Amino acid sequence: MASFTGLSSPPFLCRCFSPVSPLRSLSSTVQFKKGASNRRLFVVPVKCSSTEPSQDADSEAQSTTVSSSSLSSSSSTYKWCAGIGAVGLLETAYLTYVKLSNSDVFCPIGGGNCGDILNSDYAVVFGVPLPLIGLVSYGFVMTLSLQLNAKTLPFGIDEMYGRLALLGSTTSMAAASAYFLYILSTKFAGASCSYCLMSALLSFSLFLLSVKDAGLQEIQRVVGLQLCIATLVILTLNTAYSTSQIVPTSLAEVELPFFTTEMTTTSSPFALSLARHLHSIGAKMNEFSTLIFGSEASKLLDYVECFPNGYKKGTKMAKACADAGIEGFPTWVIHGQVLSGEQELAELAEVSGFDFNE
Repeated sequence: MASFTGLSSPPFLCRCFSPVSPLRSLSSTVQFKKGASNRRLFVVPVKCSSTEPSQDADSEAQSTTVSSSSLSSSSSTYKWCAGIGAVGLLETAYLTYVKLSNSDVFCPIGGGNCGDILNSDYAVVFGVPLPLIGLVSYGFVMTLSLQLNAKTLPFGIDEMYGRLALLGSTTSMAAASAYFLYILSTKFAGASCSYCLMSALLSFSLFLLSVKDAGLQEIQRVVGLQLCIATLVILTLNTAYSTSQIVPTSLAEVELPFFTTEMTTTSSPFALSLARHLHSIGAKMNEFSTLIFGSEASKLLDYVECFPNGYKKGTKMAKACADAGIEGFPTWVIHGQVLSGEQELAELAEVSGFDFNE
């Protein structure tokens, strides 16, 4: 019985194919034992290739590439948010200082409109200056963005919750800015406030960046929460302004242009003497208080105009009047004492210590 020796190999989990035809295949001859006829055995070389491991490697490489790209995009977004937040922080810090110190605000565009708006009832929310609220908001966004970029959120907070906090805060800021633009266009028609417009631009930019970072799928999951936040902000502001309106709307909207009063009455000797005395002791008054003195004596008095450019809602009172604590007109300030309302010459002479007989 014939026998032969063959080579064995372990099985392969692969697909095999023959790159050449059997006629051109390499052949080897196996010699049988003596007495047997020669037979030729063709050995066809095969080439094996495995595609599954290659596909897994490609998928892993693509996932790594997408993950790296996503991390790079998020890092860039956080840096932009931190930078914009820093700009808003500087702006609101300056406005907070101006508001709390009762200083004059510098208006690069719009003349004195910035000061009128900053000192209006709409610059305070439940007794808190609006620039101070903006200062806290921009500071929070800047700090949170820096922590997200460095992946050092406090208290072990997950990055996903950090992104949601950033999205919620920028949503509230954008909603507030939209409401303030509405107030600016309706209550201050024709006024120009460069700080208001700049703050709105910064808030909308932060909102769009946070939406881009969150992605469409995450936005779809929290869109209801965003609408609730925006609605709550608008309702809060509307409530704050509706409860703080002490003056009726019809009076609050009145505008009084500056004008001078022409006096034609002749001053009496007593009025002339009293006017000289009041001037000598440094007494101050507004224009309405001079009517009782007549034309000659009124020219001797120290007159202060509290609203030199006229009055309208939000107009800032002159510093001298504000420092004196003037709350209405006409008003006299004699020896540090504030006299409000109409005063007779005799009353002014008594308060000032004037004796006509002298």
